[in-house]
Amino acid sequence: MTWTAPVETTDRRTIRHPGPTRICRTTASSFNGKCENAMSTMPPLQAVPGKPTSKITQRFVDQLPPDRNDPSGEFTYAVESLNDRGQSAGLSSQVQISAAPTLPPPSNFAATVTADGIVLKWDAVTPPTPLSGLDYLYRICRRADNNEAQVVAGELPLTGANSQFTDHNFQWEKTYSYHLAVVTVIKSKSGAETQVEGDDMPDITVFAHDVFPPAAPSGLQAVFTSENHQNFIDLIWNPNTESDLAGYNIFRRVAGGPLVKLNSEIIKPSAYRDLKISSGNKYYYSVSAIDTRGNESPRSEETTETAP
Repeated sequence: MTWTAPVETTDRRTIRHPGPTRICRTTASSFNGKCENAMSTMPPLQAVPGKPTSKITQRFVDQLPPDRNDPSGEFTYAVESLNDRGQSAGLSSQVQISAAPTLPPPSNFAATVTADGIVLKWDAVTPPTPLSGLDYLYRICRRADNNEAQVVAGELPLTGANSQFTDHNFQWEKTYSYHLAVVTVIKSKSGAETQVEGDDMPDITVFAHDVFPPAAPSGLQAVFTSENHQNFIDLIWNPNTESDLAGYNIFRRVAGGPLVKLNSEIIKPSAYRDLKISSGNKYYYSVSAIDTRGNESPRSEETTETAP
């Protein structure tokens, strides 16, 4: 808990002789105006030379017992500042906080860019002893470099096997920061659910640079056809399924000759008609796929066809 120390009395006079500060805690929803039994008392505030008391922030850490009776309940806190005669102007604002235990963040959080997505890995957190009404999960959040709002990229249950997540919902050539936390899920008897994040951890940043080519096309077939005194060889293959596919390049060679790319511009359909053939030649064809950033796949397996 943190708060700013008072500097004036209720009649707006400077406090010359501050008294102790009482720390109040209850499991009720409020104190109803009074702190009957303070859980702790802090000694009178000592002024710091050269620093106005209006800038002094006080802090108190409440060490909760691990075996508290109702981890699914709540605590209500307030502080009460007294003067040197033990008089008070009343309680501070009251703050409620869940009594459920939270867990530390995972360690060794790291990101790797792969063709399948951004792979996030961490050292698994050991699940605590089960408590009725409490569950735990990992929450992975993502923020883009253009200051977009943070979004939840994914959630996983807290089990020993879960220490990796692949994010597919991103855009290439952008920078992202990722945040990982362990969330305590509190389920009340009425069915209502409350979630409390554990301790923060440093974000990690990754640049989603696409250097991954599409898969090599498959199923390439070549068929010779003659229509209206025109000879040609039709090529067909299975279309690639990559979302960033730009199209294909077509390659041909004859026995003992060099490999030549037939198209001057990227071919978008998964079919091509070769009109520049000569009778008596046996042609060897292959196809490569290319994405929108110019990454090109290996060539497919060759297929052959002869022009009679």
